[in-house]
Amino acid sequence: MTTSSSVVRTTSRVTTRTLLTAGLVAGPLYTAVWLGQAATREGFDITRHPASLLANGGPGWIQTVNFVAAGILSIAAAVGLRRSISGRGSRWAPRLLGAYGVGLLLAAIFPADPAAGFPAGTPADYAEISTRGMGHFVAGSIGFTGLIAACLVMAAHYRSAGQTGWARYSTATGVLFSAAFAGLMAGAGNPATIIAFGVAIVLAWTWIAATCAHHRQTN
Repeated sequence: MTTSSSVVRTTSRVTTRTLLTAGLVAGPLYTAVWLGQAATREGFDITRHPASLLANGGPGWIQTVNFVAAGILSIAAAVGLRRSISGRGSRWAPRLLGAYGVGLLLAAIFPADPAAGFPAGTPADYAEISTRGMGHFVAGSIGFTGLIAACLVMAAHYRSAGQTGWARYSTATGVLFSAAFAGLMAGAGNPATIIAFGVAIVLAWTWIAATCAHHRQTN
C-alpha cells in the first residue's frame, strides 16, 4: 500500500512538473517565431505592426500555428499551476492564466485584419474592421485581461505566503502590461505604443516562465 501511494505521488509530481515546463517553453517559442517572422516577412515593420498582423498573407499560417501552440502551452501551464499552489488565489490565478491561453487560441481562429501597409500591398491607411477583425479584438481583450488579472491574483497569493519579492514582481508585470495594452488601444498606429506593447509581451512571457520555473522547483 505504501509503495502504491508513493508511485501515485511520484507520478502526480512528474505530471505537474511536465505541465509547468509547458509554461517555460511557451514564451521563448512564441517570441522566437514572432521575431523570426518580423525579420524576414516583406513589409513588416516591428515599430508599426503588432505581431497579430503576421497571421495575414501567404506565410500567415506560421503565426496562426504560433498562436495555437502558445495557447495550448499556456493552458497546460495553468493546469500545472493549479496543481502546484494552494491558499489564496489558488483557484482563480490558474483560471485566469488559462483564459490567456484561450485568448491566444481565439486569436488563431479570428486573425487580425490587414492594416498599416501589411501584408505588402495593403494601403498604408487601410483600417477596415471585418467580423474576423472584431473577433480578434475580443480574443485579445479576453486573453490580455486574463493575463493582467492572473498577475495581480498571483501577487496576492505571494503576499499571503510571505513571498514579498514574487508579489512585487507579479504586481509590476500586471501593472506594466495593463499600461502598455491601454496605450496600444488609445494610440493605435503610434510606433511608441507598438514598441512598448511588444516589450510588455516579452515581459509577460518572462513572468509566466519565471512563475512556472519557481513552482516547478518547489513542487
